[in-house]
Amino acid sequence: MNQELIRKQQDLTARLNRYRHEYYNLNAPNISDAVYDRLFEELQDLERQTGIQMANSPTSAVGYPAISKLEKTNHPIPLLSLDKEKNIVEVCRFMGEHQVMFMLKLDGLTIKLTYEGGELLEAATRGDGEVGEIVTHNTRAIGGIPAHIRYEDRLVITGEAFIRPSDFEQLKASLVDNNGETYKNGRNLAAGSVRLLDAKTCMERRLMFMPFTVLEGFENLPRKSERLKELSALGFTPCKYLVTKRTLTQAEAEDGIKQLQQYARDKDIPIDGIVVTYNDEAFAKSCGRTGHHYKDGLAFKFEDDLFETKLQMIEWTPGRTGEIAPVAVFAPVEIDGCEVSRASLHNLSFIEDLELMPGNRILVSKRNLIIPHVEDNLDRGGFVLESAYPHRCPCCGEPTRIHETRGRNENGEERTIKTLFCDNAGCETRKLKQFVHFVGKKAMNIEGLSEATLEKLIGRGWIHSYLDIYRLDQHKDELVRMDGFGERFWQRLWSAIQQSRNTTFERYVIAMDIPMIGNTASGVLCQ
Repeated sequence: MNQELIRKQQDLTARLNRYRHEYYNLNAPNISDAVYDRLFEELQDLERQTGIQMANSPTSAVGYPAISKLEKTNHPIPLLSLDKEKNIVEVCRFMGEHQVMFMLKLDGLTIKLTYEGGELLEAATRGDGEVGEIVTHNTRAIGGIPAHIRYEDRLVITGEAFIRPSDFEQLKASLVDNNGETYKNGRNLAAGSVRLLDAKTCMERRLMFMPFTVLEGFENLPRKSERLKELSALGFTPCKYLVTKRTLTQAEAEDGIKQLQQYARDKDIPIDGIVVTYNDEAFAKSCGRTGHHYKDGLAFKFEDDLFETKLQMIEWTPGRTGEIAPVAVFAPVEIDGCEVSRASLHNLSFIEDLELMPGNRILVSKRNLIIPHVEDNLDRGGFVLESAYPHRCPCCGEPTRIHETRGRNENGEERTIKTLFCDNAGCETRKLKQFVHFVGKKAMNIEGLSEATLEKLIGRGWIHSYLDIYRLDQHKDELVRMDGFGERFWQRLWSAIQQSRNTTFERYVIAMDIPMIGNTASGVLCQ
């Protein structure tokens, strides 16, 4: 099919929708009714020639529907994510000698489209990968989704709904989320907009759709790139990709990534990385999956994304050594599909360096895609160290003290590190943390004794020393009657306790933090 004809149809659809918006919503038409009617008839003629009608085409008799709730739908083929990588050396090792696709990692919300007999049957969000939400009503408001295509067999594709960075800059000033806060990035706005119940409101958010995978369809084509290319003839605008012709050097891989980055900047497309995936469909399927991601691809991340949020409070908790650890509690932000609202602040010097105070706007990330971290404070000024920490232990109420040691910062520079301490050996939280450490994997490894469980058992007066853990059978009858426990829990717990009796002497020493001299411990006291 003539691709120029399809592109002309797509452009005309977008132009007419813009003219409709200016006429009906802004009361500021830029063209006369006669010109609009002529363009409208031209679009109708193009749709007859191509056999394609975009879901948001103004020629459709359907308006902008509204629904009462989003229904659930199952994904027979799970929509799992990809493992993430920041090291280009590991990306090259993953590629090996296989042909791979380098593709833009679009920054929005994943949507699955299902077609039967050339008609769009369902549009659904990725959800948790197994179950998503049906958002078919909003396809009328999202650019790039055909409602009718010239493909009679079943076709299932996944792609991304996103908002262009330039559009987000215009929209963010006038829109707020469910908490009354302004949207921090285009990804969150796109995700919220796709799930709106009223398609008319969704239409105002300027969403676009680009497919990146064919899940079902074009089975006669053995490569992912070939199947994706076929979508262009059906009215889609596939995600930009490059295909390797031979094994790449690291420099060549980096150059390909830079090319795609520049393309995204030039075309005003939001991305947060590059997808590297095996191109051979059969080999890709043979790679298998984990419960979290497919093994046939990697998501190469440029850097840790920064998310703006507000620091609500600093929480202080005594540890087993007496050091009181600060934790930032902030307004929740979504990072890599997970909601994050807490991050360690390490020590008092870290808080002092960033001049952190409740109410500050902060930037948070997931370092190495795993650990939440406070990166910067956008509202510095007015910081007073004496007001930044509790002068009494939040657990026992005893006075705290600042302990100073020599250490190194993240850049390797030597400096003084300030930490906060509680010196009360009888501090209940401090004692609890000692027991948590004792039963942990790195020590006695007693599975089933979580911190919450230990707190309940200590609160009932059953545990005063480490040896009391091995005497819990004396309280079995009471324990199995406690809410959330029961006979099965007890059997698993007691089995784990019995197994830990065989733990080596060295592991006991590790659990107790007893200094070792050769193969013996110094100063071991029996309880």
